Amino acid sequence: MALGARGGERQEEFWLPTQQLSSGHVFYDKLNTVLAQAGFDQSLEQLCRPFYAAQRRPSAPPGVYFRMLTIGYLEGIDSQRGIAWRCEDSLSLRRFLGIPLGKETPHHSSLTRIRDRLPLNIHEQAFHQVLSIIDEQGLLRGKTAAVDATLLEANAAMKSIVRKDSGEDWKGYLKRLMQEHGFIDEDDHPGD
Repeated sequence: MALGARGGERQEEFWLPTQQLSSGHVFYDKLNTVLAQAGFDQSLEQLCRPFYAAQRRPSAPPGVYFRMLTIGYLEGIDSQRGIAWRCEDSLSLRRFLGIPLGKETPHHSSLTRIRDRLPLNIHEQAFHQVLSIIDEQGLLRGKTAAVDATLLEANAAMKSIVRKDSGEDWKGYLKRLMQEHGFIDEDDHPGD
């Protein structure tokens, strides 16, 4: 086998069929299949219908909202901003959500509005339904969680990190912000 080279200047393809961009993710593709077979989207729409106005601009469908929350749960993403960013950035997750490339994924503020609209018991029922389907189909296994809590100090330790634009370390940056907002005087030295 010969050594491949990255190559220098070359003209990129002008047009590429969207089907060639992502083959999806095996787990999420299988999950979508079993959710469809279980009638997940239809049952969620029935469950959530009383909490939506009939004559307003359509919101993100409940199936998309709960899929996004499921992504956050399964991938350990703790914030709605993080979930929204991850879904916007990933071709396989867009496919899981059923959102084509030309459309935007729901914004994190939309997730907040939907979360505020739906009561806790609806969220519990939806998550129970998703996790039951996943468990019944054998998509997730395992009863043990392992955590590696080894503390390693990186070469870029907190003591050596400075801002490129000002040369401040984190303590100097924090002190300056506190002084600008009037929380401390010029003479104060918090944390020194």
